[in-house]
Amino acid sequence: MRAEDRSLPSIPPVLPGPRPRVPPTGPRLQGEPEPPTPGYTQLRSACSRTRFGGRRAAAMPSRAAPTAGTGRGEERRRDWAPPSTAPAPSFLLVCSKMAAPMVRGGLLLARKALVPQPSLAGKRCLLSAAYVDSHRWETREKEECHLADLASLMDKTYERKLPVSSLTISRFVDNISSREEVDHAEYYLYKFRHSPNCWYLRDWTIHTWIRQCLKYGAQDKALYTLVNKVQYGIFPDNFTFNLLMDYFIKKENYKNALSVVFEVMMQEAFEAPSTQLLSLYVLYHCLAKKTDLTWEEERNFGASLLLPGLKQKNSVGLSSQLYGYTLLGKVELQQGLRAVYHNMPLLWQPGYLDRALQVMEKVVSAPEDGKLCKEALEVLDRALQALTAPAPASPEEQPREGEDSQGSGNLAEQSDMEESEQSRLPQYLERFKALHSKLQALGKVESGSLLTLTTQLVKEQLPTCEAEDIAAYEQKLQQWHQERVHLIQREQEQREKAKQAHQARRAAKASA
Repeated sequence: MRAEDRSLPSIPPVLPGPRPRVPPTGPRLQGEPEPPTPGYTQLRSACSRTRFGGRRAAAMPSRAAPTAGTGRGEERRRDWAPPSTAPAPSFLLVCSKMAAPMVRGGLLLARKALVPQPSLAGKRCLLSAAYVDSHRWETREKEECHLADLASLMDKTYERKLPVSSLTISRFVDNISSREEVDHAEYYLYKFRHSPNCWYLRDWTIHTWIRQCLKYGAQDKALYTLVNKVQYGIFPDNFTFNLLMDYFIKKENYKNALSVVFEVMMQEAFEAPSTQLLSLYVLYHCLAKKTDLTWEEERNFGASLLLPGLKQKNSVGLSSQLYGYTLLGKVELQQGLRAVYHNMPLLWQPGYLDRALQVMEKVVSAPEDGKLCKEALEVLDRALQALTAPAPASPEEQPREGEDSQGSGNLAEQSDMEESEQSRLPQYLERFKALHSKLQALGKVESGSLLTLTTQLVKEQLPTCEAEDIAAYEQKLQQWHQERVHLIQREQEQREKAKQAHQARRAAKASA
């Protein structure tokens, strides 16, 4: 039997690899991603109009096709034409002996994809199984909707230049059932973020989005939308941050876990002690393996160590403050003060190395048993020695770095601050040696590594923090349910009012 000779519609081909990103223009748009691929219903309608062998296509084309736009959601597609030799057959029986094993392998892979993957809740790494268990979330009350209907509703609403309600996008994310539908939800999250109702993306929608991404193996989407939070509106709470970090830790993907920690730092979301402990564990695990850091990495590591270290009242917290101030002080003297605080939740006052020495003075004068780790003290010692030594950099590179990081307007004032801090380096080195001797005499130098101390602290304090987080999460679920019920009632009332107004207009027109 042969398939009917029908021409394929003009739909974009599926290309392997990640989507290419079109760089935005303007200094304020640097780092913003390209909008996702076109809408769900356009691709679905294109596929449903295509007939293969007398039946409609059962699958929807992938949304991995690249787009090219101006960053505002235009739906431009690459021109594509089918081969001119012969129409491509589909859904035919395979007669080739060579191709038959490949088809059987594809069927086995498809069958494996339908089998639910085992949950990671049973494997304990840092967070317990009760913390990451999604049973309570899966069994919550939710509305069963068809994604095609919701997508059609949102597309028509956007075409009429009307805002989409937060309940509609919430229902779409709630009813995700496959990896491909995660890509569709990404597109509509982007569209909603760039709509008049962008401020009303609900907290439970963000939590559901992260959970759905982890459930269907789309952790890369979860991290991508988190890093590009301005474009997608993904600002999770501490519980959701912990789930994402713990997922990457269990996968031993510390690179992505570190990216999550940096996002927690940028959003200043270190309120929960559990988030502080997980972040410090990831930071010291990465620092134990990575020695050569760029100045951007030193700044990010320094801020990520400093902010949770200020909230921890123990040896790990004090050592984290010392470590963070040291890295930031090194960036301050080598790249300028503006490189430290620009787009960072940090102070714009100079003297980060002086603050590091103040931490040592605080430990010396404190009557408590707080100690400083030998590893953090060695980092400060090496930084002071390197900064005090004459720099061998060529004079041609220094003005370029100053122009790039500081700007021409504040160059004179910034250079004065740097010279004042540079002139104090010998004093800082003398203070460090004196304070280090006092710490050794008082027995306040911890010989263990920071990773070992942090791991021990996590094992001691994390179970208590988990109980508090789970209790707060239960209350938050009830609060989200009440807010959602209230929104549904208000939506029904507005729909009824609109229906009555429409009937009144029809009656008035009929009487006239």
